Amino acid sequence: PPHANTMLAVPLVATLSFLAPARLAPRASRVASPRSTLCMDILSSQTGVPPMDPSVLAKYLSLPMPADTVQAEYVWIDADQTPRSKCRTIAADRASSADKVPLWTYDGSSTGQAPGEDSEVILQPKAIYKDPFRPDGNNILVMCDTYDGEGTAIPTNTRYAAAATFAKYEAEVPWYGLEQEYQLFNADRFTPLGWPRGGFPGAQGPYYCGAGASAAFGRAVSDAHYAACRYAGIQISGTNGEVCPGQWEFQVGPCVGIDAGDQLWMARYLLNRICEEFNVVANILPKPIKGYNGQGCHTNFSTKRMREEGGLKVIKEACDALGTKHKEHIAVYGEGNADRLTGQYETCSIDEFKWGVADRGCSIRIPRQAAEEGKGYLEDRRPASNADPYVVTAIILDTVMTC
Repeated sequence: PPHANTMLAVPLVATLSFLAPARLAPRASRVASPRSTLCMDILSSQTGVPPMDPSVLAKYLSLPMPADTVQAEYVWIDADQTPRSKCRTIAADRASSADKVPLWTYDGSSTGQAPGEDSEVILQPKAIYKDPFRPDGNNILVMCDTYDGEGTAIPTNTRYAAAATFAKYEAEVPWYGLEQEYQLFNADRFTPLGWPRGGFPGAQGPYYCGAGASAAFGRAVSDAHYAACRYAGIQISGTNGEVCPGQWEFQVGPCVGIDAGDQLWMARYLLNRICEEFNVVANILPKPIKGYNGQGCHTNFSTKRMREEGGLKVIKEACDALGTKHKEHIAVYGEGNADRLTGQYETCSIDEFKWGVADRGCSIRIPRQAAEEGKGYLEDRRPASNADPYVVTAIILDTVMTC
């Protein structure tokens, strides 16, 4: 069957078969047995079971706090393109805008971003959001980019170059809508949420925008994430179940310029925090399960001229321009994208570039409404789900403006 080469191999069944409590060895031998240690580790990571009793934490979060200070959670992107964070207390009057939030540092040698002998990386606040995990008071989330001790952007700080591109073309007022897909996995990191262990669910079909216990796996995660984003001030515009069972999508935008990257990165961070509370894992690899639909970060884009009367001509010119630098875009559109862009599962082959109206098998899709109205936007369907939104949004604008 087409699923035979999936990551969920038969040995998984054998691996999990010893988990029944009746088969555990006596206590003395369990302490010394690596097999039993693994067993207990997996048993302690039950999907859907909170890692701690929420009522215990709530008791402390409900304590009255000083009005003159707030908690600020600083968020940055590490060397593996994963958001990390740490928290500090700051004066309440410094939490009203990013330029008032103080600089901070972290150990870059622990995130793959600095050597041990010069490990301090500077966090420079760029955007702030309300903290949905500490809703009492005016606590904030702080999106940061990263610099070395001399004030130079470190190599993994892709925001720096993107901000320069957006400043250069500010008059174009570029709008973006980013569609982030992700696959939910059980806490064992092997079994997609809702799938039978060691097996496969029914064929794709009923899961896209589906409802019911047999079609929608993980709706609570999606709904919690949606609410957290809205509370935080992220311009989340929608969400839906996707084609693969246990797969979901949320959309951020329309956002202008650099704000699109800031908001998607923060939304990804919120998703990881939400999954932490539900004890599940959000996977954003472009092809986490072979034989099923992959995952993208489709990028909707327009300039001021595209949105004005006669804008369809500008959109078509932009499509042609994007085709001239197809290879350059693919190179920065996410790792592992070749596994997704095969020409199947609503994708165009990674080796081919084409655009069309209402065609989801194209590299670039012009929505039918835009074609009929003669203005609007285009959708770049090539970016993978793990693509860096700073890089993607900036290169699209730069290519359209220079080709």
